[in-house]
Amino acid sequence: SVPFLGADLWTAFELSWLNLRGKPMVALAHITVPCESTHIVESKSFKLYLNSFNNTRFASADAVRDAIRADISTAIWHGGPVQASAGVKLVLPELFDHEPVNELSGLLLDRLDVECTQYQPAPELLRAAVDEQPVTETLVSHLLKSNCLVTGQPDWGSVQISYSGPQIDQAGLLQYLVSFRNHNEFHEQCVERIFMDITRQCRPLKLSVYARYTRRGGLDINPLRTSHPMALPPN
Repeated sequence: SVPFLGADLWTAFELSWLNLRGKPMVALAHITVPCESTHIVESKSFKLYLNSFNNTRFASADAVRDAIRADISTAIWHGGPVQASAGVKLVLPELFDHEPVNELSGLLLDRLDVECTQYQPAPELLRAAVDEQPVTETLVSHLLKSNCLVTGQPDWGSVQISYSGPQIDQAGLLQYLVSFRNHNEFHEQCVERIFMDITRQCRPLKLSVYARYTRRGGLDINPLRTSHPMALPPN
């Protein structure tokens, strides 16, 4: 049981296999990992797993999709009963034009001229006007950076925070997001930390946190955590 809903939205940009006549095929893959799963998939291992498809023959794209879904679903439940299957969608080359890149919508926090001195997560920077009328707003920053827990390599991301409740101090929120700069943690854990810190410090009535990270090694991971049921955002 976790105190949020959501999923991790993966995009695999380097997926290839052989058809039954040995001809290479290519596609993009969208993978949806439910947030309640007991395990996450480490990205380098997923890249190596996809590389194993490069010289493997499949009868169809559907067979590739089904294999990925079965293997990922088994991994995220660590071999136990699969309580919620991973979602897998393949996009073939003739539909690549239907995959646009769009900016996150919302008020840009990065416009603020703030002094930043903390580079490890500092939830005490978060403040909200609990004595004033509640608001509903969406805030965005492109300054999220953390480091891979395994390799120490930088992970660059944008984050969208939508909430209803006491108005969050925007300068403090931007300083808080910047404070992840030298922090070592996986994408999914960072987003859950942001969600929980805002929940505790600012007491929103509704909250969603969605981060879109730059692809690394042909993969991107975009976690969503929300307090309420909602449609998955465009990935």
